[in-house]
Amino acid sequence: MRTIGATGYAVLGAGLTAVAFGLARYAFGLFVPSIRTELGLGSDVIGVVSSLAFVSFVCTSAIAPAVAARLGARRAAMVASGIGFGGLALISQASGAITLGAGVFACGVSTGLMMPALAAGVQATVRPALQGRVNAVMNAGTSIGLVFCVPTVLFLAGAWRLAYGGFAALAGIGLVAAWWLLPAASRAPRATDGLPPLSRAQLGALVRLTLFGFAVGFVGAVFWIFAPDLVVQVGGLAPGTTGLLWLGLGLAGLLGAGATDLRDRFGAPKTLATALLATAASVGGIAAAPGLLPVSLAAAAVFGWAAMHLSGQLLVTGVRLLPRRPALGPVLPFVSITIGQAVGSPVAGWAIEGYGYAEAFFAFAVLAVLAAGCSQLYPLPARVIMGPREADSPASA
Repeated sequence: MRTIGATGYAVLGAGLTAVAFGLARYAFGLFVPSIRTELGLGSDVIGVVSSLAFVSFVCTSAIAPAVAARLGARRAAMVASGIGFGGLALISQASGAITLGAGVFACGVSTGLMMPALAAGVQATVRPALQGRVNAVMNAGTSIGLVFCVPTVLFLAGAWRLAYGGFAALAGIGLVAAWWLLPAASRAPRATDGLPPLSRAQLGALVRLTLFGFAVGFVGAVFWIFAPDLVVQVGGLAPGTTGLLWLGLGLAGLLGAGATDLRDRFGAPKTLATALLATAASVGGIAAAPGLLPVSLAAAAVFGWAAMHLSGQLLVTGVRLLPRRPALGPVLPFVSITIGQAVGSPVAGWAIEGYGYAEAFFAFAVLAVLAAGCSQLYPLPARVIMGPREADSPASA
């Protein structure tokens, strides 16, 4: 085993995140047409199978901090990678709904465990001044996975078994890398270490953070789920265009690695509001001109940056609000975003069915603007942990 610094940890964490989030979680939807055709599954069955990743992610997130604290960063990340390997391999060999669902469920478990494991390791490996930046870079690894899986879909859309076999191999490589490079234990205190209960200020801040996470997931759901259908069904673009949209989304999302730097320079409320307004502009923009490829690509790129920035900022805020519980810090933002997406998706579908694509997208854009208007309520960790007087002092800036 070797010791790695902040840069090495950020790169390794981004790679593990790319597999756990980008490939194990987000790639499935892109391969659904081929999987459904070969296995003879109906849309209702595919819908149930897809939901299993959400169920397993939320359930795992509830215990992931305790698992990461008990096993340490290395072993917890190895478990996450191993389960991801098994899930991806099972999907590649699926013969029906049961085996396919089992693979999708396992992938959700891997996703739910990976980020708490990595966040716990950051505290043991990276000096405090760089921890926020490293967490943001790791979070941007999701975009790396998206960028990787889009050309895979374009060239291996019909060979989904081969593609998932390749994804499983990458998860296996990640398991070895975690064993070789991650620290054996984190500095995260365990329950037996007598952690003090959360203060009222911390609880209030976590509630506000969770609400913002839900709002981020909700307003973005319409783009994640229905933007491809919009440009094809309404805009008349070729089906292959959806791959280009996701490629642009993933590439622009890499800029989300700078979420912490922007937040620390301009302030959390301003950067949060800017990213939410960017979400509104992308959602409304693609609905205004779905048949113009340059406009659709620009909207996807703006949405990609905004989505990765928002998730990165929420993640870092969660970690900073719970400095003695680093494995728990990222769980609340990710779970709240996921629940927001789960609620927003059917609402968006109902709105599209009842009122049309443009009307639904514009309505979600308005909701994003309203969420941006509430940005002054976003929790500021320094004020919560130290109190307003200490947080306003030069030493804590």
